[in-house]
Amino acid sequence: MATRKAIGKSAAGTKTAARPAKTAAAKKTATKTATKASREQGRAKKAPAKKSSASGGTAAKSAGSKSAAAKKSPPKKSAGRKYSSAASAQVGKELHEMHRGHLRSGSGQKVTNPKQAIAIGLSEARRAGKKVPPNPNDPKKK
Repeated sequence: MATRKAIGKSAAGTKTAARPAKTAAAKKTATKTATKASREQGRAKKAPAKKSSASGGTAAKSAGSKSAAAKKSPPKKSAGRKYSSAASAQVGKELHEMHRGHLRSGSGQKVTNPKQAIAIGLSEARRAGKKVPPNPNDPKKK
């Protein structure tokens, strides 16, 4: 009877011949060449960037696209801060109280959700007249 030392089973269940184990040096060189090849393929796939000129368009392009006829709007000016630093301090104070366990809601229950603590801080900042945008959920504004 013949010995079956060199024959093993693969994951699919078919019999395959056993392969000799690779040495550590052979594994490193195989990995290096594989990564080098994948990097070169990535570079080869990238297409060169197209340069667009302001007046260099064909008649078919300009007739079919709306952007060619549209004028560019001037850049928007920054609106500055939406929330004042005093409002930010008020929110920080409310969050600190929540973490200490001293913050209560209007009904008297303990506040455990940071989002609720932020909402309370913003509400108090609005009442104090700090620079805070109006509440989007305020029924008086609707």
